[in-house]
Formats: sequence, C-alpha cells, structure tokens
Amino acid sequence: MAVKETAKQVIDGLPNDATLDDIIHALYVRAKFEHGERELREGKGVPHAAAKRRMRKWAR
Repeated sequence: MAVKETAKQVIDGLPNDATLDDIIHALYVRAKFEHGERELREGKGVPHAAAKRRMRKWAR
C-alpha cells in the first residue's frame, strides 16, 4: 500500500475530534510498527527469551 493511502487510513480511523498531535502520534506509532515488522521479516528481531532477559535488567 502506498504511504499516502496508509496515512489516510490511519487518519480516517481516528475520532473526528482528534487533534493534530493525535494524528502525528498515530502516524508515528504506525511507522514504528511497520519498521518493526520489516525487521522481523528480515530476521533482525530479538527472540522472546532474550527480550524477557533485557526487560528484567531494566526493571531492577
């Protein structure tokens, strides 16, 4: 899907009273998810067990 169409879908999915900040945040989150999904498809993801270990270190 073209980037412009994706942006339109994200914006159309927001409530009518969404602010510009809401729109920017929604587009940012969508872009980050797409980036993460691309990395996973390319084998660059972190295995679940490794992610849990990292989270335990941060929680200390």
